[in-house]
Amino acid sequence: MAESLNTKVEYVTDATSYMGMGDYGKIMVGDKAFEFYNDRDSNKFIQIPWEDVSLVIASVMFKGKVIPRFALQTMHNGTYKFSTRHPKVVLRAIREHVDPNDMVRSLTFFQVMRRDIKALFTRRPRSSKQKQ
Repeated sequence: MAESLNTKVEYVTDATSYMGMGDYGKIMVGDKAFEFYNDRDSNKFIQIPWEDVSLVIASVMFKGKVIPRFALQTMHNGTYKFSTRHPKVVLRAIREHVDPNDMVRSLTFFQVMRRDIKALFTRRPRSSKQKQ
């Protein structure tokens, strides 16, 4: 069993972690870290100190009415994706510890498609090895 990094817990809720297969557990937002604990296996847990969080990315649909999932991007270990039943409450609790400018919306499906199509038709400069 992992020991919590938090000294004070602000919000706890049921959640799903999308690291590989979906794992069900509890999210704990506290004064020092964001933590996820798996319901079935006590050895599967995620602890992210607030100092390590660089971005919070929310997938927003229907003009902000629905937030199906959100992700925490860390400085060293990549991106962790989660979903909860009440994501707005979780994101408000996270906003107390992370700079609100570091909380962003993810790209929509059409924005990603437009970016990929533009990349197909733009010329990239050739490297010196390809010119020879």
